Amino acid sequence: MANSAQARKRARQAVKRREYNVSLRSKLRTAIKSVRKAIGTGNKELAQNAFNSSLGTVDSIAGKGIIHKNKAARYKSRLSAAIKMLNS
Repeated sequence: MANSAQARKRARQAVKRREYNVSLRSKLRTAIKSVRKAIGTGNKELAQNAFNSSLGTVDSIAGKGIIHKNKAARYKSRLSAAIKMLNS
């Protein structure tokens, strides 16, 4: 248990920050899931549109430090490769 006023405040801030980070991480997962679902339909145009709309979310969350920038790049690369594998 935090004993000093400073430690109590930092504990409160940590709870708020965690809730914020959890919501952003959930937003990221939802964006990726929507792209994977579009890829699953086999429609290349639909998948490309979903991918383009999710790029901003992935980059934004990486920029805030919620995920590492290399992890964001890996997500984008793998999703892009999956879209390219769809029938032309």
